[in-house]
Amino acid sequence: MTRPTGGTTSRRDFIGWAAGAAAFGPFFLFPERALGSQKTLMIAKWAHFLPEFDQWFVNVMSADWGKRNDTKVIVDVIPVEQIRDRAFAEVKAGKGHDLFIFPWPPAEFCQHVIDHGEIYQAVAGRVGAIQQLAHRSTLNFKTKTYFGFADFWIPSPVHFFRDYWGEIGLPLGPGSYGSLFGGGKKIKDKFGIPCGLAFSPTLEGNVTLHSMLYASRAWIFDGNEVLFNKNVLAVQALKYIQALYQSSGSPEQLTWGSGGNVRAMLARKTSCSINGISLLRTAEKESPETAKKIRLQPPLLGRNGMGVTALPHVTNCSAVWNFAQNQEGAKKFAGDMVDSSRTGYEQSKGCNLPIYPKTLPDFIVRIEKDPVADPPYKYTPLQDALHWTPNLGVPGMANPEYMEIFNTSVVPRMVARFLKGEQSAEDAAAAGAAEMRRIADKWKQT
Repeated sequence: MTRPTGGTTSRRDFIGWAAGAAAFGPFFLFPERALGSQKTLMIAKWAHFLPEFDQWFVNVMSADWGKRNDTKVIVDVIPVEQIRDRAFAEVKAGKGHDLFIFPWPPAEFCQHVIDHGEIYQAVAGRVGAIQQLAHRSTLNFKTKTYFGFADFWIPSPVHFFRDYWGEIGLPLGPGSYGSLFGGGKKIKDKFGIPCGLAFSPTLEGNVTLHSMLYASRAWIFDGNEVLFNKNVLAVQALKYIQALYQSSGSPEQLTWGSGGNVRAMLARKTSCSINGISLLRTAEKESPETAKKIRLQPPLLGRNGMGVTALPHVTNCSAVWNFAQNQEGAKKFAGDMVDSSRTGYEQSKGCNLPIYPKTLPDFIVRIEKDPVADPPYKYTPLQDALHWTPNLGVPGMANPEYMEIFNTSVVPRMVARFLKGEQSAEDAAAAGAAEMRRIADKWKQT
């Protein structure tokens, strides 16, 4: 199998390369390194929800960096649902890519990476000190080192169809979890259209359910101990999810694969969803008439005194393996990506918000006059996104315990057992908390 080094490449090509790597191992894809004939930098990254971004990343940004640094850059783009397994395979083998780019904090791999603090220090002179979202997403609190380097993130606003919600008197959408429940039921009763929140064991399902629990103060982990099931709020949160599901949901919410909630909404089979704006950007490209009917709003107002909040859909984190053969090149590439933040924002059609605001000082002006959106100010609800987006792991840091709970879909599986009637709310919460504690106890031994 060979990999093209220039020109336009397709998402099918990227996925094909990823499958080849899984089947044959890294040296099958990297004969140059195997022979030691040329200085190379090997990068693995998650497949962006908009393929145009990956095409730019591979064919333009990475290629230009390689020319400037006299390095052959080889990039493998891996489907999101395969990222974790691929990373574990490389750790087990002790060889593979030099730089591994995750769509979430790679805390589970903290023992197999370098300290990325020097990368943050290297870019500080150009773009400023480390920002809170990056700090809380990549700091290993125990060792006071950084297990990754974050350069952009994707927020999780609410997408809704203005015509459906306008018909039941809420043209501005469901502003709170209360109006989501009441309005969602009315739309389901009147049009037969369910809500489209993902509850499946996918990235979308994890982000949605973790956001709903946090917004109900049903917190999972604070960095020291498992908080879930410590009080009645966990059970209350599960019962709210059940009521929402029974009144305005659909069985597909529990079984959607990656991007299933997006496809359902683009087909107008759901009334709303929580997702990165790649959903709306895809609609603008594939079905402009559908896109005109979709609106954005900030996350729903929380329950039990919580404000407006939603976890990030993506926290883009680069990790340099401690077994990487080209650590210096990997560190420099990760830091230099910050200098492409503005172009990355443009190539991702506004999905990728830079961690460092200094790299995109005209952000507010841009979202007020979007050249594609109809109306052009449609994306203005994102203007305060940094204020309503806490890190994964909140109220604690993005530590290994929390990220394993997240990546093994403990919460979606717990919710599914309850919604299918296999367990009561109390038993599901207790079983979920027990699984969380087993994960936390395991990490205490490492």
